[in-house]
Order: sequence, then C-alpha cells, then structure tokens
Amino acid sequence: MTGMTTGAAVAGTTVAEVMAELAGLDDPKARAVNEKHGDDHGVNLSKLRALAKRLKTQHELATRLWATDDTAARLLALLICRPKAFGREELDAMLREARAPKVHDWLVNYVVKRSPHFEELRRAWSADPDPVVASAGWALTTERVTKKPDGLDLAGLLDVVEAEMKDAPDRLQWAMNHCLARIGIDHPEHRPRALDIGERLEVLKDYPTSPGCTSPFAPTWITEIVRRNTT
Repeated sequence: MTGMTTGAAVAGTTVAEVMAELAGLDDPKARAVNEKHGDDHGVNLSKLRALAKRLKTQHELATRLWATDDTAARLLALLICRPKAFGREELDAMLREARAPKVHDWLVNYVVKRSPHFEELRRAWSADPDPVVASAGWALTTERVTKKPDGLDLAGLLDVVEAEMKDAPDRLQWAMNHCLARIGIDHPEHRPRALDIGERLEVLKDYPTSPGCTSPFAPTWITEIVRRNTT
C-alpha cells in the first residue's frame, strides 16, 4: 500500500489494494447522507476523484473494479476507464446493473456520452420498458437537444413529454423534465410550448430548492436560465 498512499507510480495496482484504500476512506456520516439518495457508499467524492487522479487511466483495472459490484469501486472505475473501449453490449449490460443513482449518472455522463455507441444506445434506451433504462435514453437525448439537435424531432419530443411525463416514475420523470427544460432554454421557437406544458403538468412545481439554487420546475428553470443568458 505504500505506493498507493505516497502518490508514487500506481500502474499494476491490484483490485485488493484499491478496495483496501476505499475501505479506509469510508466515512459513516457520508454513507448516511448518500444512502438517503439511494447510493450505498461512504466515500467522499472529492477523495474518490483524488484517488482516480493518482491511478490515472487503467481500463483493465476499471473493468475489474466494476465486477466487484461495490458502489464506490464502480464510481472509481468510471473515472479511470477508457470510455471508447467499451462495446455497445457491454455498456447496455453495465447500465442495467447500475441501480445506484450516482453510478447510473456517472456511467451515462462520463462514459456513454463519450462513446461511439452514443446514438444507438440513445435510441434503444429511450424506448426501453424499464423506466430507469429509459431515463438514460432521455438523458442522452437532452445532450443532443443542447449540443447536436440536428435531426431530432423536437416537437415530437414535446408530444411525448406532454403525454407521459406526469405519470412517469420518478427517475424517468426527472429525465423527461430536464429534456423539456433544455428544449425551452435552447430552442426559442419551442419555448412557448415548453413553458405551457410545464405550467399545465406542474411536475416538480413544489420540489424543495435550496436558497440560491434554481428550481427544477420547468417554467421557472427555463425563465431563469434564459434571463441569465441574455443579461
């Protein structure tokens, strides 16, 4: 463990060494907070990122850490893997295994969004009957709404949101609401309809929001971000 703790070269680090270091970083208070959000680990994310920075990219180690089924190890794996090295079927299987919200989010944002299989998975996941899988498809769609909207049927997406978001399970509802907000923010021609859908459905209207943070209620979110972008 000496090489791990001094910041010396860590190529060839074993899974056992990493798991031991993660165990040493486990904080009961952090675990209690994380568990309230469905994440069963107690490692401070800043410390996890520092460990990833020391380990650098080690794809084989990442795949072995993922196989442990330990949430902290999987988060670390997503930081040290090579996103483009995963095949489509691998990523699909990983998403279906990633039931902890933070693992799910990091897999989508740090790995799948950088993958050559992005578009194929976006289409497949968006239509999946599993709402957690579908939420990943909507997250990828939101990425395209903002960064690469050409070819997307934005009006059609609003049709689906209008018809399905109100009664969608929580994580899928959250992802659809994010997409609704980004359509309203990034595409002025669709903004009136996005605002109208948000107002009528009232999804997340009463969501508790900390002082200084923007409410996830789509009309408030859209209005505030547009204001910031125009001042």
